[in-house]
Amino acid sequence: MRPRRRAVEPTLNITTYRANELSASLRTAWHETMEHSPDYQNPFLAPEFAEGVARFKGGAHVAVLREGAEAVGFFPYEKGPGGIGRAIGMGLSDCQALVHRPGVTWDTRQLLRACGLSVFEFDHLVEEQKPFGRYVTGTFASPVLDLKDGSHETYEEWLKATYPGQAKTTLKKERRLSRNVGEMRFVHDERDPEVLRQLMRWKSAQYRRTGRMDRFARPWIVDLTNHLFQVREPHFTGTLSVVYAGDRPVAAHFGPTSRTVFAAWFTAYDPEFSYYSPGLLMHLRMVEAAGRQGIRLLDWGRGEKEYKDWLKTRELRVAEGFATRPHPAAAAHRLWRRPVRGLRNTVLAHPELRERADRLLRTVGSLRR
Repeated sequence: MRPRRRAVEPTLNITTYRANELSASLRTAWHETMEHSPDYQNPFLAPEFAEGVARFKGGAHVAVLREGAEAVGFFPYEKGPGGIGRAIGMGLSDCQALVHRPGVTWDTRQLLRACGLSVFEFDHLVEEQKPFGRYVTGTFASPVLDLKDGSHETYEEWLKATYPGQAKTTLKKERRLSRNVGEMRFVHDERDPEVLRQLMRWKSAQYRRTGRMDRFARPWIVDLTNHLFQVREPHFTGTLSVVYAGDRPVAAHFGPTSRTVFAAWFTAYDPEFSYYSPGLLMHLRMVEAAGRQGIRLLDWGRGEKEYKDWLKTRELRVAEGFATRPHPAAAAHRLWRRPVRGLRNTVLAHPELRERADRLLRTVGSLRR
C-alpha cells in the first residue's frame, strides 16, 4: 500500500525593518497584499500609516513574512522597553492586523520571537486573524456603513431616498444655517491646512470639556496628523471634509481613505453652532460624497455613539487582547494592563455606568477650565 503524502506548509522567514525604511518593492508588495482581501483594505493597514507613525514616534517596526523570496505578510508594530509591543499607532488606529496573502498562517510565538517582543497588545484586531485567536480577551462591535453610488442627481434626492425619516429636518437645518449665518456649502476634500488646525483646536477643546485625554496636547500626534493630511496615495489619502456657512467653517472631519474604505477618525464642530447639528449635517454630506467617489465602506470605528447606530448598515467584530510568549515582562504587563481594560469595558458595556462616568468626566473637564 502506497504511503499517503502529507501537504507540507512552506517555512516562513521573518525579517524586521524600521517602518519608515521599507524599500519601494516591499511597499508595492504590501499594497498588492491589501488588495487580496476586503479585510485588509482599511487605510490604517497601509504602509503609509505605519511610515507616518515611525516619522514622529520611536519604536515603529514592520516584520515581513516571506515564503522563499516572496513577501507574503506584513506585521506593523511598536516595540518598547522589555520587548513590550503594541499595534502600530494603538490609541489612534481603528483597524489592526497582520496583512497577509490568502492561505498564509503563522506561529504567533515564533513571530513575537523574531520581532524581539515578549508581548503584543492590540485593541482593534480584525476578526480574520485566527493565529491570534487564543490570545483574544474580548471582541467588540465596530459599526460600518455600506455605500453605493446610486442614480440620484442631487444630495437632496439622495438624502430623501436614503434617510427619508430625517431628510425634512436635516434640510430645514441646512436652510436655517444658510439664512442665519451664511450660505451653507460642503467641501469633501479640503486642502487648506488652516482648517485642519481649526479642527484640532475644536477637538482639543472638546476633549478638555468632556474630561478626556487631549490627544492633540501630544506634539507627535499633531505632527502625524499634519503629515497624513499631505499624503495623497491610492491606498492612503488624508481627507479633510468641511461644512462652511459662508466662508466660516462650522464643522470638520479628518480621516484616511483607501481605494474602497473611508475611516472615520477626528470629528469636531464649533459649539457656537450646535443648534444646527453641524456634526450630523457633515456626516451625511460626507457619506453621500464618499459614495460618489467610489468608496464602498465607511468604517465608523469601535465605540458606541448614537449617530453610528443611526447611520450603520451592519457591524464588524474587532478584538482586543495580549499575544505573549514566556517572559517575565509579558506576565507583568498583563497583570498591569488587563484589569484596566476590564474595568473600562465593564463601564462601556452598561449604559447606566457609562452615563455616570460621562458625568464625572464632564465635571473634571469643567474643573480643568
